[in-house]
Amino acid sequence: MKRILIPAGGAIVATGLLAAGLAGGAQADSDVASDKMAASAANAKAIAQFWAENNGAALRAAKESNVWDKTDVARLQSKGGYSSDTKPGSTAPIGEEKKTTAKVQNVNMPKTIGKVFFVNSKGEKRWCSATSIQSKYRNLVATAGHCVYDTATNSDTMSKWVFVPGYYQGKAPWGIYVGKQAFTHYDFDVYEDYDRDYAFVTVYNGVKISGKTSKVLPSEYREAINKGGIGFVKEKTITQKEFEAGYDKYGESGPYKSKLADPRVETVAKPSNVTSANIDKYITDGIDGVKLTGVEVTKATYDAAPGSSWDNGAKFERLSTEVPISKDAYDKLVADKGDGKFLGSLRVTKDKNGTETAWFKTQYYVKKWVKSTATMKYWVEDYYIVDVSASDAGRLGDNVGGQGFAWNQPTGKYVRVFGYPAAPHPDGNKNYTGITPKWCYGKTTKKLQGSAAKKIQEHMALKCAMTEGADGGPWLYKYSNAKRLGYLNGVISTFNDQDGNGRVDYISSPYFDGETNVVYKAAAAAWSGKIV
Repeated sequence: MKRILIPAGGAIVATGLLAAGLAGGAQADSDVASDKMAASAANAKAIAQFWAENNGAALRAAKESNVWDKTDVARLQSKGGYSSDTKPGSTAPIGEEKKTTAKVQNVNMPKTIGKVFFVNSKGEKRWCSATSIQSKYRNLVATAGHCVYDTATNSDTMSKWVFVPGYYQGKAPWGIYVGKQAFTHYDFDVYEDYDRDYAFVTVYNGVKISGKTSKVLPSEYREAINKGGIGFVKEKTITQKEFEAGYDKYGESGPYKSKLADPRVETVAKPSNVTSANIDKYITDGIDGVKLTGVEVTKATYDAAPGSSWDNGAKFERLSTEVPISKDAYDKLVADKGDGKFLGSLRVTKDKNGTETAWFKTQYYVKKWVKSTATMKYWVEDYYIVDVSASDAGRLGDNVGGQGFAWNQPTGKYVRVFGYPAAPHPDGNKNYTGITPKWCYGKTTKKLQGSAAKKIQEHMALKCAMTEGADGGPWLYKYSNAKRLGYLNGVISTFNDQDGNGRVDYISSPYFDGETNVVYKAAAAAWSGKIV
């Protein structure tokens, strides 16, 4: 525990009681930070509907978490051995499954894992990995602290936070579990100390969202949508003859629609009837669908274009003139030109002292004759409304079980880690999709690890190539492949490149000590209840 609280008087009296407390690990309820999430059942139901509507459209639209800069994968440094603040301990898992005949090397994914979805302070839909964990009311989820608390807003909790165990491409086979109360260590909530990058979230009973879809008349559809209902429209392409027959029957407010389709634009030869009298008309409005426009080119191409005739030949001189710009715009264009994104020329003027005083750009255009051919599009619409209902899916632990919990365990022991990696490696190589869970297996580092860049001093590390999206995923100690259960002994927090080749090759987790157990126990004793 790095945080030290000093009494107002500045002195600490070493009483026998205090000394005994420090010797035992100095744990207290003050280590626990708790924050409300969905405060009411009605609010929680609305959050579940937000994610489930339109066949899980919002779930499918979410992207992996983006807390860590994809290039921020500095090496971890060894910080020495660990020292327990209390005796090692554990809480047994729940939901033991029947033994399977699968070979050990064919890893059975735990039923408890899934994704947590949330909306961050930027309004982005994001997700992390997580697991169900043992608790008194079978209602607890464990994940990384940065997957619950938005560090961009001084650690406010994420909006619309839900857990979906067994998630797969918009489907929630066990229901959607809305977060009610978040628990983390005081040091993460207040100081964003990544040595405490873990969180435990109580969730309401799961809900399953279903909807009966009905085809309705256009007027019924509009009435339902105006009242806040849910619906959608399907379009079917038809012929002009079918449109005219339907339009005559239903009128403008009916389902038969038409519009000018996007025009087809093609380059053509210069028309033979171009004169000095109608050249401006070709430039502004076009004649018979043909317009004279400009296409940007390099200075060399512009200089090579002919320009001796009365209409300036192939050049477009009135567009290719120097204009003044700001210093910021000039600097940006310098960078763009170096990247091949700007074709023009840049110029700067200076006073007698060499101080820059004005900045200019010139872009170069040659003439291009184009013809636009417009066609009509005809279609008929079918209107549908959805009657959405929510049903109770039961408690999380009853449905998928819950992993055990272990603290102050020895380092250098085997763990199995699960998560949904999705982000590319720092070098751009993208090995994962985030669609299905992946796993890593091995011994944690015997010594605790740190990162000066991330202000981390007490992490465990594991050789593993999973990338962001897997953050929050469980580190399971003594994992039984037959039972698909073990003891949560960490969560994926950071991604690191130890050999400097641009690929993630190590992940790290906060070390779960006695203070972690205090936070866990507070969360494990909290009740949540039903939504519906």
